Amino acid sequence: MKARNTTLYFTAILLFMTTGCKKILQEPVLGQYQAGAFFNSDANATLAVNAAYNPLTFVDASSNAIWVLGDVASDDAIKGGNPGDQADFENIDTFNILPSNSAVEGVWKRYYDGIFKCNVVLDGLPASNKAVSDAVKNQVVGQAEFLRAYYYFNLTVAYGAIPLHLKVETPEELQSPALPQAQIYAQIEKDCQAAAAVLPTSWGASDMGRATKGAAMALLAKTYLFEQKWALAAATAQAVEALGVYNLLPVFADNFRAATKNNAEAVFSIQHASGLSPFQGNTLNQWFAPRSINGYGFFYPTQSLIDNFEKATDGTNDPRLDYTVGRAGHPYFDIAFDPTWTTTGYLSKKHCQPLTEIPTNIKGDGNLNYQAIRFAEVLLIEAEAQNEAGNSAAALVPLNKVRKRARESFLNDNTLPGFGTVPAGLLPDIAVTDQSALRDIIRKERRSELALEFHRFFDVIRYGSVYANDALKDQPNFNFNNNKFFPIPESERQTNLKLGL
Repeated sequence: MKARNTTLYFTAILLFMTTGCKKILQEPVLGQYQAGAFFNSDANATLAVNAAYNPLTFVDASSNAIWVLGDVASDDAIKGGNPGDQADFENIDTFNILPSNSAVEGVWKRYYDGIFKCNVVLDGLPASNKAVSDAVKNQVVGQAEFLRAYYYFNLTVAYGAIPLHLKVETPEELQSPALPQAQIYAQIEKDCQAAAAVLPTSWGASDMGRATKGAAMALLAKTYLFEQKWALAAATAQAVEALGVYNLLPVFADNFRAATKNNAEAVFSIQHASGLSPFQGNTLNQWFAPRSINGYGFFYPTQSLIDNFEKATDGTNDPRLDYTVGRAGHPYFDIAFDPTWTTTGYLSKKHCQPLTEIPTNIKGDGNLNYQAIRFAEVLLIEAEAQNEAGNSAAALVPLNKVRKRARESFLNDNTLPGFGTVPAGLLPDIAVTDQSALRDIIRKERRSELALEFHRFFDVIRYGSVYANDALKDQPNFNFNNNKFFPIPESERQTNLKLGL
């Protein structure tokens, strides 16, 4: 995509929105005149919502540390790198977590900044605003509602009870208590429902990456899942599929290749592009790559994760394993894998690119999107919710769609050894309808399908203390009651005296 078409890549005008205008909008009193002076055209309304996408990006992987909270804290990955390098990330890994931890602080600040930007949009576009056309107003408001829901979802699954800010507030109003998670989920539901009512099912090429009706519905389904509202989660996931705009890609790995991003499986993708000014590259490419090719060498997959992938009768691995991780005896994209790169024997591949695409001199300027919500996850939400609701037979349909796509990579990817034939016994359709047994199968499938996509720790916790204590048994510092949520950051504790902690 060329720079002049980068609606979500924050051009020079958008940079003004995220810097110069921010200084105005964050004044203690946001008068009607100030908001009205900016929200006076369709173009400005669009610029304002563009700014609300910015905190989602990985243009700085150290501050958007959702990968640390979501996976390094889990049984899927360790921090890696040299001991003491990024010590706070290592402390997440070992559950020596203080409120001043930089990963804990970073995610909180970025995502609440995103909420602030959403609230700027929503405050600036009331029904009484006639300077912006109704069509654009609905689309912009819908995007802001979805984004606010997405930020709040990630914040509450990470931190539990948190403050709820639904408008641009004065310093006095920002003094607010941490509300129970149920109240945060209720607001997420409300925002998702409102967004789904007005957002389009798809956008044109110049608006690629904007939130859609399907994204809002998918996030709603996931919210219901985390709330254990099983029937609603299943029905909402089915409604996403019924839109008819999403499909599983024939080759799993195409979800994580720059040439095939923004595809039919991408329900919501966080956009990145190389070579732009302002910078919009994906720095995860550098953080996760080995040091010998100008990476930082963090984020090592664990043996526990590798062991989760199934094998065929002849020992052939689930193809998702080598699409997901680099390991000895298999190429690391376009170069040989060197086992000395990693202490676990493995590297993540989902967020990295070949040197033929992003050479060492621009290693931190990747153009891979982050797939925040994939259609495969929607199907697994449906499968889990159906099983938990007592409809185990119905759960098999979406579950087996995910497994079928994975095994049939052998029929669709001519780079796989043995291309053209699915190995006997590889990822067969599941016929089990015992709820407990199927629960274990679905959880295992979700772990393989979504591995290293920053969801695992939140799944481990929501599965309950027995599951979490077993998954994290190698972490002696882990205590379910103490560590199921990350601590609210020290910066919030110091400035919000009504927090209630």
